[in-house]
Amino acid sequence: MTGSGGSAASGNPRGTGPSTTGSPFRVPDFRALWSAEMLSAAGDQVARVALTVLVLERTGSVAWSATFYALTFLPALAGGLLLGQLADRFPRRLVMVATDLVRAGLVGVMALPGLPLPVLCALLVVVVLLGGPHNVARSAVLPDLLGGALLARGIALRQVSVQVAQVVGFGTGGVLVALLTPSGALLVDAATFALSAAVVGFGMRSRWAVRRAGDGSVDPDPDRDPGPGSWLEGARSGLSLVFRHPRRRYLVLVAWLIGIYVLPEALAAAYAVAIGAGPMATGLLMAADPAGSVIGALLFAFVLPARFRERWIVPLAVGAAVPLALTPFAPGLWSAVGLWAVSGACATACLVQAQAGFARETPTAVRGRATGVAASGLVGSQGAAVLLGGVLAQWTEPATALGIFGVLGVFLALGARRLVGGSPVGEPGAAG
Repeated sequence: MTGSGGSAASGNPRGTGPSTTGSPFRVPDFRALWSAEMLSAAGDQVARVALTVLVLERTGSVAWSATFYALTFLPALAGGLLLGQLADRFPRRLVMVATDLVRAGLVGVMALPGLPLPVLCALLVVVVLLGGPHNVARSAVLPDLLGGALLARGIALRQVSVQVAQVVGFGTGGVLVALLTPSGALLVDAATFALSAAVVGFGMRSRWAVRRAGDGSVDPDPDRDPGPGSWLEGARSGLSLVFRHPRRRYLVLVAWLIGIYVLPEALAAAYAVAIGAGPMATGLLMAADPAGSVIGALLFAFVLPARFRERWIVPLAVGAAVPLALTPFAPGLWSAVGLWAVSGACATACLVQAQAGFARETPTAVRGRATGVAASGLVGSQGAAVLLGGVLAQWTEPATALGIFGVLGVFLALGARRLVGGSPVGEPGAAG
């Protein structure tokens, strides 16, 4: 193996497998991945602020502004499902560097003053689409770098760091838009993509990053990449990899339950109005879930012993839903903040373990396609929950909608294994 991925400092002196001891930051390739992701996450938030302000200034339409904001998320559905297979067909470092460089160029074009809105919209869709294979390649290579307890810790650190980067990006975005105009802020986002490409290109050296998936890095496996095919065939293959395998199917569907648990953020403003609170209360309510997520991820990955983690997936999924079910009975603002923080903590801890289990259960040669399906479903579940929850809140009350979704989450979490025929997590031989 070339480079630093298997150095003694990483806890794997022979370089024959992923590191399993110490801190994820002792692995040079993980440090490069983490640094690049933080740059991209902060830059994405800057771009969202810039685009929202830019479109609002040029059109005066809140609907147009909201549409552009939605376009920073929705194309990721197709990007992960259709383009995630690139992470299996080409070296994963190459996929990450190439998509970052192309996105840097496209965002640079978006920063041109006076660009027609339809052109701006089309460029934005392509930029978000390319985020699919980039994110899939990053997630697919991570289990090859980190083994054992380090994988869950690495995923937890990424979850926490992205939350922080998003907060910093939103705050910095407002300042940059005020100082540099929206076009200047978009140029800053383009620069973060270019820096991310440089960090990955020069910082990742392990064989799992620089070779095509399956080129001597895994043993023959019935799930191995069958070779190039059409994009739709690749998408169907990815769906088959996930849903024909009992444990992968179980883990991915449990992870998709997280879509229900993002609903409090979407309904925070409406809930604050319903209880007679002001804008400050809205901010507290929106911060409750991310704050709980940070605490839950850190406690789960660094405090709870590894031997207990896989057994806690279903209890954590239930623990994330119960606080939402209790929201209609919350006596005031602070009780709702506490409930939503507990929900965020349990939901993120559940997601960390489900992602780690799914990654370990999927051979590296086909992990790109399988991860693309998982990531697309996670985005889709969040969008569906926000849409349906918003409609339900309009018909009833925000607290009622949250309560109904909480009860639904409890039943789905408890019935997930029976409904999908999955093997209990951690059961010997569950991988088939």
